[in-house]
Order: sequence, then structure tokens, then C-alpha cells
Amino acid sequence: MADQNTGKIDIRPFQTGDRHGWDPLWQGYLTFYQATLPPETTELTWKRLLDPSEPMHGLAAVLDGEVIGIVHFLYHRSTWTPGNYCYLQDLFTSEKARNKGVGRSLIEAVYNRAKADGASRVYWLTHETNETAQLLYDKVAAKSGFIQYRKVF
Repeated sequence: MADQNTGKIDIRPFQTGDRHGWDPLWQGYLTFYQATLPPETTELTWKRLLDPSEPMHGLAAVLDGEVIGIVHFLYHRSTWTPGNYCYLQDLFTSEKARNKGVGRSLIEAVYNRAKADGASRVYWLTHETNETAQLLYDKVAAKSGFIQYRKVF
């Protein structure tokens, strides 16, 4: 646990009271990807992140009581392994948390959690133009070489 007086970053599961800190980071993430969601979807996402029966999870990076980074991840089955895969879906930090190891700490926390939960891999996507994030991602994981295709309904 972080000591509020040391400036140490605490990575922990979301708590109900984190909503006020999560909202601006979630909206910042959506803005970065030029996306908008109905308020009902954001509300449902937050509820899922707090529901222990959901396969969707979230962690907060907290510094001096302020949420400065978020990560969302979920588990799913695979035809290639008996265990689950862990999909790291969203990662975002506040402007003041950038280049301070917060993103890396959140990724490593997902790695630790996924390993403890028996997942055989953690993977994620990023946009090809997100070169800043790729500088970090290239240090903490290997590119798979796969290209994503999608059809939206």
C-alpha cells in the first residue's frame, strides 16, 4: 500500500469511490481515440469493473489519493490453451503521470494478476499511429505480427 507522504504510486483494484477519478481518465482515453459512448455504456462499464462476477476488471494507479492512471482487462477462453487469455483493453494515464513509469506499472500489475489467475498470455491492441505508447509496449512485450480485421454492427 502506498504511503500518502512518500509520493509512492499504489496500483490497486478499483473501489467505488474511484469513480470521480476514473471518469476524466476514461473520457480522456475516449477522446484520444476520437470515440464517444452513450452515458449508459459508461455507467454499465463502471458497474462491470466493480462486479466480482464479471470477467472484466480494472486497476487504478493512485498517487497521494488521486487516480492518475487506469487499466481495464478481461479474461476469455481460447481454443489454443486450456487456460484463459487476458486481454488488456484500455490503458490511460493523466498528463502529469506520463513518462514516470505509471503505464509500465499498470501493465506489470496486469501481468501479475493474469499469471496469478492462471492466464497463459496477456495481449492488447494499439493504433498504428500511437507511436508514443509503442515506445513503452516494445519494451514490455513482443509484437505478434497479426493484423486485426473487424466488422461493426
